[in-house]
Amino acid sequence: MIHPSTFLSRALLADAIFSGVAAVALTLGAGTLAPYLNLPEVLLRETGLFLIAYTALVGWLATRSTVMKALVLFVIIGNAAWTLGSIALLFSGIVSPNLLGQVFIVAQAIATGVFAELQYVGLRKSSGTVTA
Repeated sequence: MIHPSTFLSRALLADAIFSGVAAVALTLGAGTLAPYLNLPEVLLRETGLFLIAYTALVGWLATRSTVMKALVLFVIIGNAAWTLGSIALLFSGIVSPNLLGQVFIVAQAIATGVFAELQYVGLRKSSGTVTA
């Protein structure tokens, strides 16, 4: 367990807010967004549903006075993987988003990558192991 720095807590909270807004928009608005982005409705909705659970985890971490370092690393690695996966999706040919869809995928990939970096910096600023 570590004491998260204020920087880390704020980076996690910002990620939770961003992800929460995306979760609601994608889950409830998948049918509306799909034709504008030329992305499958099911992909958007399932991404939104995943983000609900992710938001809960990251929001919970952001509010703790002590956290498991491994759990924070899991979030950071997950964000980095999401970023790489999003870009890979564009080149995979699995989906054929229009220009707006491509911008949407790239923008959220960049935002997620920024969160990973901010969380990594915040983790490095956090105090060491907490003993009982």
